[in-house]
Amino acid sequence: MSELILHHYPTSLFAEKARLLLGFKGLSWRSVKISPVMPKPDLTALTGGYRKTPVLQVGADIYCDTALIARRLEQEKALPAFFPDGQEMITAAFAAWADSVVFQHAVSLVFQPESIAVRFASLPQEAIKAFLADRAGLFSGGSATRLTAEQARHQWPTIMARLEQQLQREQGDFLFGEPSIADFAMAHPLWFLKATPVTAPLVDNYPAVSAWLARVLGFGHGAPSEMSSEEALEVARSATPAALPDEVFDEPNGFKAGQHVVIAATDYGVDPVAGELLFAGSEELILRREDPRGGVVHVHFPRFGFRIEAL
Repeated sequence: MSELILHHYPTSLFAEKARLLLGFKGLSWRSVKISPVMPKPDLTALTGGYRKTPVLQVGADIYCDTALIARRLEQEKALPAFFPDGQEMITAAFAAWADSVVFQHAVSLVFQPESIAVRFASLPQEAIKAFLADRAGLFSGGSATRLTAEQARHQWPTIMARLEQQLQREQGDFLFGEPSIADFAMAHPLWFLKATPVTAPLVDNYPAVSAWLARVLGFGHGAPSEMSSEEALEVARSATPAALPDEVFDEPNGFKAGQHVVIAATDYGVDPVAGELLFAGSEELILRREDPRGGVVHVHFPRFGFRIEAL
């Protein structure tokens, strides 16, 4: 059985979400640290150009986006479940909202000048400029719009008041009673805000939210062990991709298995990945691609939030 390999860096919001998902499942995994900024040659040898963080590797299968990573981990270990019975739609829909709307607010609040000055105090100015330039490129060309810090500050109390009200109700320790994907999607933007004293009060001023966040972070990160990017590439080269899903699905735009296409995110980080379309299901898209360093890999994307175009 192939090991779970997470390509990530410590301060990434979505990487923290993935680490918590692994911790909730109580899984062991290999940790490959990647650069926060481009270029990322070892990662893109596996993904074909997808640059967002994190990426999950299982042998020669590469999973992009935490929405799909969660579903792959659910296959790895069914219980405890990210999508509890009877709550699949509401938890997935809430997670998608948190991963977009709450994430955008958190990023704008953290990258306001007062917060940047504290968060990057130990870095030279050139490194800060390079990071901010990379993030400007990451958020160009897609549908996601950067909120101004002023607008994020304006709207943030509404988000938090609603969350505080939800958590004050007598319904259990988590957003929808038992833990679910909704909790982890909401937690990682708040974790990001708590990293400096400038933005931490935006979370700490809400006692029910703070208590809930401590419970979610308390799941920890499972059992990671370090792996180099070269070792991860060797794993991919030596492995055979897993069998394709057996779902029968009528692709609404007429794309067929064997067709050469590009797949890309629609919101931000819209770098296209080219390959042979192997599978198109209701949740998942799979491309076959080959790289001199990574070998033959199957790159998996969620359908929601991504586009396909014919080459």
